[in-house]
Amino acid sequence: MKSLGRLLALLPFLCLAQENAPVPQNAADPVPPRANPADPDNVEIPVQEFRDRRGDGANVTRSKSMQFRISGSEPRVRGTIAFLAEDTKTDLLELSQEKDAWKIPISLILHGKPGDTIPARTIVPDLYYDETGFQLIIHAHLAHGIETERLRSAVLSALIYERSLRTMQPGSLDEKLIVRPWIIEGIHEVINWKNGDGDRKLYQSIFQAGGLYNLEEMLDISQKKFDDYDGAMRAAFRVSAGGLMMALLEQPAGPEGLQAFLGEAAQFGGDMPVLLRKHFPSLSLSQRSLEKWWTLQMANQARNSLHEVMTIADTETALAQALKLRFRNVEGIAQDKEISAWRELAALDQGARASGVRHAEEALVRLSYRCFPSYRHLLNDYQKILIALIQPQKGFDIAAKFSELEETRLLMKQRGKRAVDYLDWFEITRARETTGVFDDYMKLKRRLDQGIKQNEDHVSRYLERIDKIYQR
Repeated sequence: MKSLGRLLALLPFLCLAQENAPVPQNAADPVPPRANPADPDNVEIPVQEFRDRRGDGANVTRSKSMQFRISGSEPRVRGTIAFLAEDTKTDLLELSQEKDAWKIPISLILHGKPGDTIPARTIVPDLYYDETGFQLIIHAHLAHGIETERLRSAVLSALIYERSLRTMQPGSLDEKLIVRPWIIEGIHEVINWKNGDGDRKLYQSIFQAGGLYNLEEMLDISQKKFDDYDGAMRAAFRVSAGGLMMALLEQPAGPEGLQAFLGEAAQFGGDMPVLLRKHFPSLSLSQRSLEKWWTLQMANQARNSLHEVMTIADTETALAQALKLRFRNVEGIAQDKEISAWRELAALDQGARASGVRHAEEALVRLSYRCFPSYRHLLNDYQKILIALIQPQKGFDIAAKFSELEETRLLMKQRGKRAVDYLDWFEITRARETTGVFDDYMKLKRRLDQGIKQNEDHVSRYLERIDKIYQR
């Protein structure tokens, strides 16, 4: 066997291994922590010979394809995670339109139970090998229960690394292997959309704000930097990565290109756009074509489809924008006013009135397709008011009808708010386990509690003395 003196970091799977580390027993610390190198993305570590870290053989559940081996905890939890892992793999295979041809097993070792002290990291990947081959390992702490989203990401990461390791022999790794976070998060987001769990509002917010990342920056973000993001930044990153992955799949032979790309992504050490153009040739028409497809895909995902129903709050906002009267007053000056100014419109001739309500009529029709269902009869009543403004009808009191609709809308908003408050109360009072939603807040709080590290260089000491002089 070739020399096993060292192995360049296979992030995130190799960065946490330690020489001759014992099987971890501490529930609050699933695996031994790594050292703190100067450059975590390029750390060199000792190669680890395989040791049986799979736990008690009697407490093991195997997944349907036999690739995943779950140990620890109780049978119900192991079975749930086995299904989750297999579903994730099935989704990935469907995206790339390929058959299951796995060669390297993936072990998920479960530690602790809900309510335990929460460790710094609840999902920790690892990798070991012997003369027979590699084994990918995912340590998962159950202090938060089953963290579905994070476990899916960890399984996706393991599956992508497994593709590169299939063709390698133990001891032959002489280069750095990295799967960038945008690949994992992008695939995860595409799977969410395929399963009907995508959030279009996130795309709308990011697209309207002009995006948080440029393409080059997103492709180069390291796992360490991504792990340091708070929840909002991670959501924005996933949306951006998901838009790019969807754009790639929209290319001619997109699934086949994705299959070839994933097989080479971990081993590729050059600029990522070069590899993307290799496997998605239609993107090589110009230097900016990749970014163009990405932007178009983000715009497409931000656009609401007709079957998506708006909330009460969104319907109210859209209705207020729709109820605009556009007309010219008696002096010929263009006006754009709320519908409450209908009396000014009524003073004009019939042709001017018809022109003035046309925008509102068309907007109400468009809104009727996606408004909150209980608002549809209100939109119909507003249409009747607009018709009455064009052609006054005997016995139809516009002022009274307008006042009635305003009161009804106010009542509906109040009821909607009470319903949301009740659901929030129900969720809080019925919660039986922590969700991890405030992990980012607690992480920031711990950093603040540690205080700011004081620099001891000459410039810092000089500035401190000057500051004391000015405070006298």
